[in-house]
Amino acid sequence: MLLILVVMMGFSTLLVRSATHGNPLYPNYDLKTLIYYAIGFVVILVCTLFDYRLLLKTWYVWYGIGLILLVLVFKFAPSINGARSWFELPGGLKFQPAEFMKLFLILAIAAIMGRRQGDPLRMKSDVPLVAASVFIPFVLVMVQPDLGNAVIYIFITLGMLWIGNIRYTYVLAGMAAVIGLLMLFVTLFNSYNTEIFDYLKAHDKVHWYKRINTYIHPDEVSSDDSMQSKYAKIAIGSGGLAGDGFMNGDSKNRKFIPYPYSDSIFVVVGEEFGFQGAALLLLLYFLFIYRMIISAYQAADLRGSYIIIGIASMMVFQIFENIGMMIGLMPITGITLPFISYGGTSLLLNMACIGLIFSIRAHQNKPESEV
Repeated sequence: MLLILVVMMGFSTLLVRSATHGNPLYPNYDLKTLIYYAIGFVVILVCTLFDYRLLLKTWYVWYGIGLILLVLVFKFAPSINGARSWFELPGGLKFQPAEFMKLFLILAIAAIMGRRQGDPLRMKSDVPLVAASVFIPFVLVMVQPDLGNAVIYIFITLGMLWIGNIRYTYVLAGMAAVIGLLMLFVTLFNSYNTEIFDYLKAHDKVHWYKRINTYIHPDEVSSDDSMQSKYAKIAIGSGGLAGDGFMNGDSKNRKFIPYPYSDSIFVVVGEEFGFQGAALLLLLYFLFIYRMIISAYQAADLRGSYIIIGIASMMVFQIFENIGMMIGLMPITGITLPFISYGGTSLLLNMACIGLIFSIRAHQNKPESEV
């Protein structure tokens, strides 16, 4: 896993450099990426040395801190692109509480499910408690609004519930409910399209409408609404098999794509390194997630397995969503590509998660009394 991280560090630095080269708005972002990675490896070391079971014992403290930070953003965070999600720190640094809430939520759910010690989760007590733990941060993040991170909370929970020995009848009932709700949502969206647009426009949330409408009706919306998705697919397709080469991306297509160094960095992968580069990146992700699954399988502590599966679920969805939205399979949201996109908060959070996995491997055989 460490070797794969080193490879991704090099890949990320090259991509960020290409995406920001010559743009005075993004000075030295490639150098900053290396700095964030250097700090991230220190974070991995610290988390590895720290016994993860102490975090589980104090999960309610971390969960509470996460909720407090999510509330404080409404008061102290500036509005950026219509959302209040980031604290601005001295030195031009930014901090996004919704990112670290992912890890706090994983700890909370692992601690709750760990009480069952492998027995099936109870529908009347365990599942509602897990649902409540994810519902509160989900609502707070949705209100910011940050649809991407809010949806990640749901997928983290689903992955952990699945490995937590939930009954198949509950799974089938949940899947039927989700499918039914999605069908109802699409029906209501189509039936009350104008009313929904007017309501969201009155509350300064038109970008929500545009993203949903672009996904449901990609051929009917105006060129402005679907421009990002359209040009992303053109840029990725133009790379062909081997790509145009490093630093040789077509600026005509990329200029219509916002944040090519962050949320849309997969466009740079497809454009400059082609299908081969994209396939190599997916192979690295596959090996990375595979090692996580092996670690979860080998963990002596069920709570450790739950944590690893929560982290794996988070990353799998982020990878699928980020790449999917660039090729038209998923609606566009503000989700970064793990370990590749530029961004200090998301990278440090992901590195902390990897350190936590290493901590589970390092401390799982020590007696609980030593914690």
